[in-house]
Amino acid sequence: MLFMLRCDVPASDRLRDPVLPGEAVECLDLSAIPKRKELRFLDDLERFVVGSTPSLEEMMQRPDAPHLGAPQPDPHEVSERVRVIVQGSDAALAAVVSKLMRIDALWVEVGFIPSGSSAVALSWGLDATFSPAEHLTFALASPAVPTPVIRDDHGVVTLGAAEVTGPVRSAGKAGSAGESEGTAEMIGEVIVDSEVLYEQAKAGTSDFNNGVRLVPTPDAPGLAAVQRPPLPRKGWFGRIKKPRSTVSPTVLRGRALQAGGVDLAVTRDGVRHPRPLKSVTFYRHLRDGQFVRN
Repeated sequence: MLFMLRCDVPASDRLRDPVLPGEAVECLDLSAIPKRKELRFLDDLERFVVGSTPSLEEMMQRPDAPHLGAPQPDPHEVSERVRVIVQGSDAALAAVVSKLMRIDALWVEVGFIPSGSSAVALSWGLDATFSPAEHLTFALASPAVPTPVIRDDHGVVTLGAAEVTGPVRSAGKAGSAGESEGTAEMIGEVIVDSEVLYEQAKAGTSDFNNGVRLVPTPDAPGLAAVQRPPLPRKGWFGRIKKPRSTVSPTVLRGRALQAGGVDLAVTRDGVRHPRPLKSVTFYRHLRDGQFVRN
């Protein structure tokens, strides 16, 4: 069974409906970032599952949980291949995979046809020179590869990149020329597994003051995170100077990232969380995804 999901795809990029001998194909037109109501049709995927598989609760009780190591093929047995191909933005793809995670259906194979620039396409090794039609051919014919899934404590998956920064300022409230939205220093702390990546107790006390960026990794442990470039300094008369730090940013790899601080702005795959947060945790999900990538 193939589901082709077109997420706000313009007519100029619209592809012909795939025809697969002996396999049912369903094509759906969805909004740019599909809402939960639009994705309810995925709730019926359980009909393809044969037999039983250890639940997430049972997996959590195992001291030798396999998800701590290299990503594995999903253990679910299915009556036929089920593949979902998303044409759209990174955020559209993340919305679909978040839905599959919530209904414990990460056994579904997922392909991607990116629209425009895409951190997911880069992470998945998709050929940047491909046309949408070539991306479709790859998504249809290539095998799915077990891949760590990074989620957060809000139940949202990040597939391309996420950023945790300081309080958001609108351009109209910026303090001086050169300031723009999102340039306030981040006051807080970020830990990857047990190592401190970012620590800023008060403004102006660290070389790096602009939060962190994380990306999922294609293999264990699951994510990599780095300090964002420092914000420019204010000089006399409000002039903006280059950051004074010549220290290279720290990069850490791990299974989880925890951030806490003052009015944190959290952006996942290009979509900012609707409100400031005091804390957020990103971590590797118990089950791996089955993604069509290189």
